[in-house]
Amino acid sequence: MKKVFPIVAVLGFVHAGHAASPAPVAAQNGMVVTAQQYATRVGVDVLKRGGNAFDAAVAVGYALAVVYPAAGNLGGGGFLTAQFADGRKTFIDFREVAPLAATANMYLDAQGNVVPDLSTRGMLAVAVPGTVSGLEYVRGKYGTLPRAQLIAPAIALAAGFELDQGDVDILHEGTDDFRKDPASAAVFLAHGQPLEAGAVLRQPDLARTLRNISRNGAAGFYRGETAAALLAASRAGHGILTQADLDAYQTRELAPIECDYRGFHIVAAPPPSSGGIALCEMLNVLEGYPLGEYGYGSARAVHFEIEAMRHAYVDRNNLLGDPAFVRNPFAALIDKHYAEKIRASIDPAHAGISAQLSPGIAVHEGTHTTHYSIADRFGNAVAVTYTLNDWFGARITAQGTGVLLNDEMDDFTSKPGVPNMYGLVQGAANKIEPGKRPLSSMTPTIVSRGGKPWMILGTPGGSRIITAVMLTMLNVIDYGMDIQEAVAAPRIHQQWMPEATSVETRALSPDTQKILIGMGHQLNVPQPENHVAAILIGAPALDAAPVGRNRFYGGLDPRRRTGLALGY
Repeated sequence: MKKVFPIVAVLGFVHAGHAASPAPVAAQNGMVVTAQQYATRVGVDVLKRGGNAFDAAVAVGYALAVVYPAAGNLGGGGFLTAQFADGRKTFIDFREVAPLAATANMYLDAQGNVVPDLSTRGMLAVAVPGTVSGLEYVRGKYGTLPRAQLIAPAIALAAGFELDQGDVDILHEGTDDFRKDPASAAVFLAHGQPLEAGAVLRQPDLARTLRNISRNGAAGFYRGETAAALLAASRAGHGILTQADLDAYQTRELAPIECDYRGFHIVAAPPPSSGGIALCEMLNVLEGYPLGEYGYGSARAVHFEIEAMRHAYVDRNNLLGDPAFVRNPFAALIDKHYAEKIRASIDPAHAGISAQLSPGIAVHEGTHTTHYSIADRFGNAVAVTYTLNDWFGARITAQGTGVLLNDEMDDFTSKPGVPNMYGLVQGAANKIEPGKRPLSSMTPTIVSRGGKPWMILGTPGGSRIITAVMLTMLNVIDYGMDIQEAVAAPRIHQQWMPEATSVETRALSPDTQKILIGMGHQLNVPQPENHVAAILIGAPALDAAPVGRNRFYGGLDPRRRTGLALGY
């Protein structure tokens, strides 16, 4: 087994309570938290005009496709979790699907080996997009404002908006691939060079696509000139998308996964997301330990958190898949008695050994996603996570559309036991099949207190999504942080394979690290890939009082410099 050296000398330590952490953003009537400031303002404007959280979610989704092209999208897909003012809950699945011509071995060479980059770059990596179908489904069933009114802000932004430093930092990451794709270069480069802060990003082709959707709804994307351009780009790039794929795409409305933790009710994503099941499994395990008494960052609390993650991910990685193709044992996995069995197997003094946990194959999923949370004055709560998979997806813009296309096919199991670009590997339940949706970790989540929405949260980050959501919840419920402290606190992550637990800078004190290493834990330094967007309703922290007349409190993750929490 590869030795992972202690990271005490590498990681500093600051208590996550962060006396210097800014206060949560407060508002009286509603709150929007997204990864891009223009999109947040679009959502708040919709709420001010009398729209509900669903209207705002649709407008934000279209706006992010313009102002956050790394992950906001028309060419990808995602999930929406909602709780209504009357207590009803629902889940909207607009995840991408494998084309009808897809095969289980499409990314393997003649020797049965995975061909590098084939599932992550170029048109063969593209799954059938679901975002436009999903947004239009939500608008038509739960929105109150006209489509044209909700898309108009995105069209205006596509005419041009000024980039700040955070925007260009993300755009620069795609520069080399943009140079290889003329349609992308025409939008995101200036004479072959990356755009700089203060430049105006203009996207006339994307504006035309948005106008087609504004006039014709989902048909403006899946049929007509936009669809023809998407298919032409696929053929030119040796992809396999067809009009039959676009015609067959359907958004699904499903029952969410629900569970309870210390008196709070959790509403989260069901398969094809693994998020809700894994989240509830981890919370059920941890409910048996008095984490608050142990203390935030204590070796004992962190040990049990790591082991809960380890056990949940071995189940997540091997047992779950698209419910249209796989029978998911979700009832068994989120049963409290199952959690008791897991706790009984956890040694309180020694780290678990991942290789000794069956069945023996690990996880696989892109990290570059975006999440937004919205609460309105009517009592509705909406959490949306959607994605292109990698930053800028397959790094291909469909000529004439302005639409960056996803590389979501990489979220399937190209070959059992072989990791994808993020070190995640999965089993046969997630194999490629025509019309199937790849397993996801996206975890848009709503937590209720006394039957009313209390916390809305989610994050990008691939396999780290589920643990980041859970840790944010623990930070408020068990460790007494306000919502801004909770999203900013350094995080750990364990996903069963690889063996080592990722530890962000300043997450653990040197003493805690030494104790954990002495217990057999292996610790590594990760890149901070999450960007939690969260709202707390009622007060900024669990036991705090509301500030004046405010009742909505937004927490924005400081790990990226483009987002905004804003209410009114």
